Amino acid sequence: MLAQLDQDAQAAAESRALTLDSILDRQRAVATVLAVDQQVIQLLQQGGPDRDFAVSAKMDLLRAETQSDVIYLLDRRGVSVAASNWDLPSSFIGHDYGFRQYFRQAAAQGTGQEYALGTVSGRPGLYLAHDIRDGTTLLGVVVVKVEFDPLEAAWARDTGATHVVDGQDRVIISGQPALRFGALPDVRGMVQARASVRGTDWTLLVRRPLAEAQRVASLAAGTAVLAVLLAGVVVAVIMARLRRAARRARAEAAYRADLERAVEARTRDLSGEMRERRAAEQRLVQLQSDLVQANKLATLGQVSAGFAHEVNQPLATIRLLAENGRAMLDRDPAPVAANLDRIIGMTDRIGQITSELRNFSRKATGAVGRVALADAIQASLMLTASRRRTSAMDFALPDLPPDLAVRAEAVRLEQILVNLLTNAHDAQEGRSDPRIAIAVQADDARVTLTIRDNGPGLSSAMAAQLFTPFATDKPQGLGLGLVISRDIARDFGGELDALPPEPGQGAAFRLTLPRAA
Repeated sequence: MLAQLDQDAQAAAESRALTLDSILDRQRAVATVLAVDQQVIQLLQQGGPDRDFAVSAKMDLLRAETQSDVIYLLDRRGVSVAASNWDLPSSFIGHDYGFRQYFRQAAAQGTGQEYALGTVSGRPGLYLAHDIRDGTTLLGVVVVKVEFDPLEAAWARDTGATHVVDGQDRVIISGQPALRFGALPDVRGMVQARASVRGTDWTLLVRRPLAEAQRVASLAAGTAVLAVLLAGVVVAVIMARLRRAARRARAEAAYRADLERAVEARTRDLSGEMRERRAAEQRLVQLQSDLVQANKLATLGQVSAGFAHEVNQPLATIRLLAENGRAMLDRDPAPVAANLDRIIGMTDRIGQITSELRNFSRKATGAVGRVALADAIQASLMLTASRRRTSAMDFALPDLPPDLAVRAEAVRLEQILVNLLTNAHDAQEGRSDPRIAIAVQADDARVTLTIRDNGPGLSSAMAAQLFTPFATDKPQGLGLGLVISRDIARDFGGELDALPPEPGQGAAFRLTLPRAA
């Protein structure tokens, strides 16, 4: 019982740490993008009230789209010259933040972060800072503040307790806000699990009361322990890959920022313009490739949430058939062969599921060739099957001829389809009549695939920014899945778009690809 409770607490700690990693990665990306924004750089170089207003308005829009709490710009002295809250009485504009640790870190090292109380708002939060330079000259620092009230509220609803402590064992984020900025109390009679938060010296701790052990034991029947262990191994592998992909993405983003500054400086010299442009394009292609792989692994992290269920059911059936076969071996051997045949079928099913997960996680080669459309759709449906079974979703798929093929790459085509199917599942969360319909039309040159759901549909505002980076209505989403999917489709010579919203109808996405002979 205690072992099961330990495993559950550890799984919860790693899952919540991964959620926190996602929030921090998104906010760091905001700071990185603004650090190379030309309007921001021109404001720091030239000033002017018109530029102040334009930059503040841009920061306010970006804050709303990325769920930041406030974004502001400091000059080289640490004085705020633009802020997303420019039109509020509590505006940061004009305040001196040169004494702040995050400002000094960014000015000296390029980036900085600090968890502290706001000097104006008095509210606690994490400050993420990124330097802005002209060559080696410091122009200023952009700062993104993120508060964790929604995350703490979610943790507070748990039967246990969740806390985040910094390198000095000081509580900074907690489902019990009264503990903030103090030492973590020593509580007896609880199981504790911990996980590191990437890019920080923070540790996330989950505490569960020992009284839950009996409840966990009653739910752990048959081969549940084996299934949890197997799922834990898969999740650990996926998380390791996600961390490596995120580190590569951050390294590429930093390198790209340096390269863009170098390109801008060298444009004054016409003789070097073409050489620098080719280098920038090569780096961009590599960055896009890594972003595609990072999105795929993030999608795989969502898909793997149903993997334990997909494997647990066949394993439970195998266990039951084996026990029945053993009981009947002496009395009536005839049904034993039938049980063994079903066991073989169950193991084939498990092998098929793990094979699809392994193929999907591989990095694409970039080679475009002939891909059977029916095979790609079936592989994508298998990767998302648990979501449909959990919600009893109605699914409509036309009969496809096995020779209908498109020009694409199998792994990247599956990535597009999994993204679209996952979005359709998310849009129908909690509905009583969820439904997904796939329609395919083909002529001699093109194949058009339409995926339509039965959700609330797209608002006009959301439809207008669907393919804009960081634009998302999911609390934990990065807003990059559709952007990357459209880029992949265009790389194949095709297109991905959303059909115009219709009142009372769900969302519909149309994928058009060249037909292969």
